[in-house]
Amino acid sequence: MEGWCSVIARTWRGWASASSADEYQQHYETEVVEHLQQVPGFRGARLLRRHDGDEVLFTSITFFASMDDVRAFAGEKPEQAVVAQAARRALTRWDEHVTHDEVAVTGPAIQQE
Repeated sequence: MEGWCSVIARTWRGWASASSADEYQQHYETEVVEHLQQVPGFRGARLLRRHDGDEVLFTSITFFASMDDVRAFAGEKPEQAVVAQAARRALTRWDEHVTHDEVAVTGPAIQQE
């Protein structure tokens, strides 16, 4: 496909108790985003949040220019989740592995009011 520019979406999930969910979100907004902005090839991030029974489910989607850039962030086993100690303290459980997908279509930017 002419003009096609591949972007990799790295998707991961973690769960927090209702009492520690805001703590995890604050960690992601500050420490995680700050670290990611230093990674070559980082193209953006989204953190999704929803109630899941008695817990809060977070889905993190980070975007990178290539799998080489993912490896610069995650190491030689890019399918392994990267979960910092601060996140481990706030979360009750998390996926040990992540998924990687090529972004097929990019729509307009999210408009926040």
